This record gives sequence, C-alpha cells and structure tokens, in this order.
Amino acid sequence: MTTPDPRVIHSEIPPLPAPQLIIFDWDGTLVQSTGHIVRCFEQAIAKEGLPALPALEIQGIIGLGLLEACQALFPRLNLHEADALANAYRAIYFTRDEALEPYEGASDLLHTLRAEGCLLAVATGKSNRGLNEALAETGFGPYFLSTRTAEQTASKPSPMMLLQLLDEFGLQPAQAWVVGDTDFDLHMAHNAGCLPIAITHGAHSTERLMNARPAHVIHDLSSLLPLYRQAIRFDLNSREIQPCRHPR
Repeated sequence: MTTPDPRVIHSEIPPLPAPQLIIFDWDGTLVQSTGHIVRCFEQAIAKEGLPALPALEIQGIIGLGLLEACQALFPRLNLHEADALANAYRAIYFTRDEALEPYEGASDLLHTLRAEGCLLAVATGKSNRGLNEALAETGFGPYFLSTRTAEQTASKPSPMMLLQLLDEFGLQPAQAWVVGDTDFDLHMAHNAGCLPIAITHGAHSTERLMNARPAHVIHDLSSLLPLYRQAIRFDLNSREIQPCRHPR
C-alpha cells in the first residue's frame, strides 16, 4: 500500500476553496516552451563567451524575470554583464522560427473556465513583448482579463504580480488559485496568500515542486477542470446548509 506524501495537501478531504480567479503561469504551464528557452540561453551564453552550463541548470531558472535569471545562472556577473547576456537572449529568442505549441487541452480548458464564469489572468517572467506575441500567436489573448509580466513589476517569487492582479479585480488572496510549473510560481502564491497548484509537465521536477508545498498537484491541464468544478460544487452546497437553531 502506497503511503500518501505528507507534503501534498489533497483536495478530496476537504475540497479546495472555490476560486473566483485563476492565475496561470505561461511558459511550461500553458505552452511547451521549456526546450526553446533552454536553447536560446545556450546560444546567448556562447555568444557572450561564458562557460557552458548543463541544460537542467538553465531549466531550473525558468520562471524568473530575464535579468534575475541571468544573475542566478552567473552570480559573479556585474549588472552590465548580466544585462548584456539578457540582451543576447532577447535577440536570439525573438528571431526564433519555432512555432509555439500549447499543451494538450489548454485551449479547451481556458474556454470552458471562462464559459463557466471563472476569471482568468497570467503572471509570467516573460517580457511584455514576449507575452503579447505569445498571446496573439496562440489565440489565447481573449481568455485573459488581465496579465502581469516581470517587466511591469517585481520578478517571482515576489508576490507583487499577484497582489496587483488581486487589487485590479477587487479580490482577496484566498479567492485566487495560482497554477504553475516552477517553485517560483508556488512560492509567489504562498507569499501572496493565494492557493498554489503545481503542474508537473513543465520546467521543474516533481520533487522540487513538492518541496514548495503546493495545495494540490496535477500532471496535466485536463485535471484542473474537475478540480475547479469540485470546489465550486462544494462551495454551493456549503451555502445551502443552514445552521441548526435550538428551540427556546
């Protein structure tokens, strides 16, 4: 018999609190872009004459803002050198000839969540240009009522992206789920007081995600909709239960 991992809070008992807003990460969560990001970094590192790094090490910084990612990969770089690496990455990334490939079920999930009344947003380490182009290319733009990038505010795991989105929607942290494939996403959610949901098909390993204590772990996007519907049903049923009144 398999012993449940105590680091994962399962949704069955009790269900997760129902969200009014779901905030998605982008790369590695909705779109299969991890490999492309790693290849762009490898080329940028070579262009700047820096020592090559293992692909898994590069993959580990996905989710941070670009400058923060460069500084994490090469802590000894000064700000000018880190900025040069970031610029080299941008130049390579925006000349890519690879089409973006959303994960299976991404479009159907977003369409259904919006149709069922859930508010959707994006919080990403991408640049404004990178996200806007990706939203246009995938056709996902109309699903999201608002977005935040690392260019607009602080990089993950700072909670600023989430706090700004919550303020924009007039919601409390407990009313939002955050779905992401890196521990930066999960730590950001914890820091903001939102509910963190890990998805394992992206940049960070399951072990690394579990160490960030997600409220729930899913392995693909198709698992999110039943989780959402379960939470909504439980919330509606709870509202229908009236407290007992003792006779006087």
